[in-house]
Amino acid sequence: MAGPGQSLQPVVLKHRRTALERVEKFVSDVYFADCNLRGRLFGDTCSLESLSCFETLERIPYEEAVQQVFQPVKVGDSFGNTWKTCWFKIDLSIPREWAGKEVHLQWECEGEGMVWKDAQPVQGLTLEGEKTSYILTDRLKEIDPHSLTLYVEVACNGLFGAGKGSMIAPPDPDKRFSLQKAELVVFNRDVHELLVDFEILLDMAKLLGEENQRSFQALYAANQMVNLCDVTDPSTFPVVREVARSVFGQKNGDSQHVIHAMGHCHIDSAWLWPYEETIRKCARSWVTVIRLMEKNPDFTFVCSQAQQFEWVKSHYPGLYAKIQDFAKEGRFIPVGGTWVEMDGNLPSGESMVRQFLQGQRFFQQEFGKLCSEFWLPDTFGYSAQLPQLMRGCGIRRFLTQKLSWNLVNTFPHNTFFWEGIDGSQVLAHFPPADSYGLAGRVEEMLKTLKNNRDKGRVNHSAALFGFGDGGGGPTQTMLDRLKRMKDTDCLPRVQMSTPDQFFSALEKAEGQLCTWVGELFLELHNGTYTTHGQIKKGNRECERLLHDVEVLSSLALSRKSSIRYPSAKLRHLWRLLLLNQFHDVLPGSCIQLVAEDAMRYYSEIQDAGVPLLTDAMQFLFGDLSGNGQGTPESILVVNTLPWERTEVISKAGPGGSQALALVTVPSMGYCAVQDLLPSPHPVTVSKNADGSFTMENGILQVCLDSMGRVTSLRLIHSKREMVPEDCCANQFAIFDDVPLYWDAWDVMDYHLETRKPVTQLLNPAEVALPGGLRGSVKFSLQISEKSTLTQEIVLDAACPFVRFQTQVDWNEAHKFLKVEFPVRVRSPNSTYEIQFGHLQRPTHWNTSWDSARFEVWSHKWMDLSEHGFGVALLNDCKYGCSVRGNVMSLSLLRAPKSPDATADVGRHQFTYAVMPHLGSFQEARVIQQAYNLNFPLHTVPGASEHCRAWSAFSVDSPAVILETVKQAEDRSDALVIRLYESHGGTVESWLRISLPVQEAVLCDLLERPHPRGSLLLEERGVKLSFTPFQVHSVLLILKQRDSP
Repeated sequence: MAGPGQSLQPVVLKHRRTALERVEKFVSDVYFADCNLRGRLFGDTCSLESLSCFETLERIPYEEAVQQVFQPVKVGDSFGNTWKTCWFKIDLSIPREWAGKEVHLQWECEGEGMVWKDAQPVQGLTLEGEKTSYILTDRLKEIDPHSLTLYVEVACNGLFGAGKGSMIAPPDPDKRFSLQKAELVVFNRDVHELLVDFEILLDMAKLLGEENQRSFQALYAANQMVNLCDVTDPSTFPVVREVARSVFGQKNGDSQHVIHAMGHCHIDSAWLWPYEETIRKCARSWVTVIRLMEKNPDFTFVCSQAQQFEWVKSHYPGLYAKIQDFAKEGRFIPVGGTWVEMDGNLPSGESMVRQFLQGQRFFQQEFGKLCSEFWLPDTFGYSAQLPQLMRGCGIRRFLTQKLSWNLVNTFPHNTFFWEGIDGSQVLAHFPPADSYGLAGRVEEMLKTLKNNRDKGRVNHSAALFGFGDGGGGPTQTMLDRLKRMKDTDCLPRVQMSTPDQFFSALEKAEGQLCTWVGELFLELHNGTYTTHGQIKKGNRECERLLHDVEVLSSLALSRKSSIRYPSAKLRHLWRLLLLNQFHDVLPGSCIQLVAEDAMRYYSEIQDAGVPLLTDAMQFLFGDLSGNGQGTPESILVVNTLPWERTEVISKAGPGGSQALALVTVPSMGYCAVQDLLPSPHPVTVSKNADGSFTMENGILQVCLDSMGRVTSLRLIHSKREMVPEDCCANQFAIFDDVPLYWDAWDVMDYHLETRKPVTQLLNPAEVALPGGLRGSVKFSLQISEKSTLTQEIVLDAACPFVRFQTQVDWNEAHKFLKVEFPVRVRSPNSTYEIQFGHLQRPTHWNTSWDSARFEVWSHKWMDLSEHGFGVALLNDCKYGCSVRGNVMSLSLLRAPKSPDATADVGRHQFTYAVMPHLGSFQEARVIQQAYNLNFPLHTVPGASEHCRAWSAFSVDSPAVILETVKQAEDRSDALVIRLYESHGGTVESWLRISLPVQEAVLCDLLERPHPRGSLLLEERGVKLSFTPFQVHSVLLILKQRDSP
């Protein structure tokens, strides 16, 4: 019985579970929606005046779409099939009695939509991205137009494509996409704000834990809010919100961790959808960001990939202009500095330079500044040469999170210095929430704090929020959540920030940070070093072609000022190649449509690049070949590499036949060949009585069995044997290849337990070429009932390696083909070429870090050496490999079925080579031989017999590689050459130059001259000093030149 002055409302002893569930049900969209707060989010509804549609197979512009004939449709209809586009025309009329209300067009459709108003995109609509309404007016006024026409462009695919049965399954070509809701609705903003309040308080109550008194404060506050809230009476809402504010308003102490929140929208330039759809994904996502910026003045958004900006600039100029406006305010922030978010392992060193060069130049031209952060959150590992390349392009900061995907070992840092193979360092940060697509929830902020492995060293972390991979980006709800965590006791202090503000805060603690030296190896997705071999071959071939075009075009430019260097064409071709190096294309983890696009782009590069190569040689050699002075048998041989080469080439023989010639060609130059060089040691090929074969060339003696296996490979002069006793090299093996989930991405360690040697002969070995300048043996194997392999093993005169020219007809499912070379070498480490250098990895599995690298990547060569002797394995288009103990393995082909069921199915041609050597691989010039395999000599028929040999460049140190010669980006009278130290030592070297050069200046990778970089031009050339693996770029200013 209540006494005088005693409240009739009792104080209830709260049970934690029932109190939590009470609040949960009050905001549930499943339970009690007829009487809870969630059920009041939307008010009155109104049907559209009319809804009509037309479908097209093409992605057509707005101007063309609105001219089409639209047919009436209704909610519930379905559209498609996959990859079609549906344009909807919406005529609507807002009821006048909704004056003062916030009115939305509510749109729920399985496809990705974009609203067009007044011929401009204004809003993305994606059910998966929690964007299902377009705000027609924040507060309807009498003077506002009540009737209007909108268009919604709907792509018949979801955020993650249209996989059949699972996200990464091949797209379902017959999938239909339904329209589930299309109506006008009153949106109750005050209900939305209350729902966010309740969500934050509920999460605090549940996640802070029963040992934390703030958990109970949040729970009791939420319970009190339910008591005070009359969902039928909005006048009760302000006092309810005051209860929430009383909790959020209790501040943190000064020591609380600071989270720098940045809007983010990772958009794969191609993955489970084709390139063309990515253009629309960018527009849908970024126009939504612009809308959010207009309503949230503190909102900042970071965005990478110059290619995507260029797409939007070309296809959506109005949107692009608004992006530039917000960029000037420092809110729409370009980051990354590269053309695309490329694969971090497989592109060549020069390709990586061009990623930065093209990206940084674009951002400078379009936004007036260079990026200071390298932004690569989703790539499958990071080369140890990247820190130097970043520093050379004006970047000292790096962000990713992908190593959180490690399958075996937890990376020990979130904020640290990353040091490359040359000693260059960059400040690196891995957001501790292990994601670039946060939703702004309490759980994620607490995880950011808890996961930070550098507590006590640094008190700042980054949090990237917004739907990603397939686009989408941030939502208003995400922003509203973060506002409530700006400074709330017991939660990390969350502030909207920028990359510069964030990294500047980290730099204040740099004296406390640890350093990680070497590659950032991802312990997952190592099948991507091999998947889609044709894409990888196209990449390597196009890298070579563009290198050669640039070298020869530069030499032509140095000869004649009147020659027009094809800079615009080369820029276009480079950008196509860089686009294909995106981290789901070059790795092969994409759908069939993307693979077809990639191969088409490679064909375009070849179709345009080969004529450019021909033009350059015509400019260079038009006066040296033909003119009636040459003979049909005479040829000009061109060498685009910076050392003298003696090799066997093919040339035209009598009657149009093909003949072989042994030639010596100067460094980065040419010579005429008429009288053939005699071979000091002709190649011999003999078939033995037991069906085996022996080939010799005075350097090597190789013995083969009838299956093409190498039973012996000896250096003749030293009599050093490569193949261990009772072993065979060039042994093909096939493995079962069924990963846990990520089919095209992963090869698991347990695949090694399923090894089966390929031993079924289809055609036994026979002599194909009898010897002289070239000898070869050819054979065929039956890999399985569906797949065959044909190989020609070739030994050339004067050549230190044996070539294996291979053709495979591959029709497997979930199989992995490798070739193995057991060698008579013992070493705890093997060496692998990476961009502009090499690194070592263990040949043993002592630790979990060692065993996790059971499948690794390399570029043109790998080497296993002990003191005094070693073996190198070279290749012309392969990347996956491994060395375990004394067995060197080259990964050849995989057969995943998701997301592309046709991946690697078909005919493949590739070449690898084995090179035993005395001394170290540096002394044996393995690096140069790998280049030789990848960059064949060029021949020009009908050379004049009076043509003298000529060399444009040479370097007197075998440790220094002249990698690139190109026209300078901003000076038509200058060349840029790029060199690197390849042995891993300190060296001085003379660069000999035969071109008319008046000035030489060191520059960075963006071709900006160093302030004190002027080099002394001497009679011997230019003297350069290198530290281990250092990359130098030199700007060469040419003299006026008009004579041939």
